[in-house]
Amino acid sequence: MDEKSSAKIPYHLAIIMDGNDRWAEERGLPPLEGYRAGAQNISPVIEACIRHGIKILTLYAPEGWGPDQMDILWQTIGRELPKWHERGVGLRWIGRPEDLPEEWRRQVSQAIELTEGNDSLILGLALNYRGRAEIVDAVRRIVEEGIEPERLDEALFDQYLYTAGLPDPDLIVRTGGELRLFDFFVWQGAYAEYYATPTCWPDFDEKELQKALREYSRRKRKFGLLPSN
Repeated sequence: MDEKSSAKIPYHLAIIMDGNDRWAEERGLPPLEGYRAGAQNISPVIEACIRHGIKILTLYAPEGWGPDQMDILWQTIGRELPKWHERGVGLRWIGRPEDLPEEWRRQVSQAIELTEGNDSLILGLALNYRGRAEIVDAVRRIVEEGIEPERLDEALFDQYLYTAGLPDPDLIVRTGGELRLFDFFVWQGAYAEYYATPTCWPDFDEKELQKALREYSRRKRKFGLLPSN
């Protein structure tokens, strides 16, 4: 365990952005309006994370974010990117960019190039991501490169994941009231703390973030070790 992982503030926070449909339904709005509100909520959450000293924020869009919803998300990213860059936010893609439409792949590439070297906050965008698919892709690359079985350990395997070079998440938050991980960070989340909130993603503001951080600060992380006598 390193100093980053044992801190009271998570070094790496990951959020499953869920509850957008329910948010819209509760207000009598079309479902897409929930995703529009969810996309608009990304910038305030980024700002809150910077204020609280979080260094890495990964945002995961689960299966409910289809093509129409993702189009709204990409429009928001394009509009907000200059402000993120000015705030020192560096973007990191987490997923399969080759499966994206060409226009979105180009936007991802340009955003990453623009923000390269920024370190106020690393923003991981897990927008075309599945945890099991990530593991399969890692195994394929290892086989393709002819890695000998005796060389393979957890540290080496980490280097073939989409998150290579990033520390594992300390805290995973799921909004929207569901109590499952939704194929998110199957490998990386092995020892992460988990926090579920009924608050839908569009309403997940700084007060809700503070609730999650307070709960995290009360946890005693053992990383699989038995408590000492």
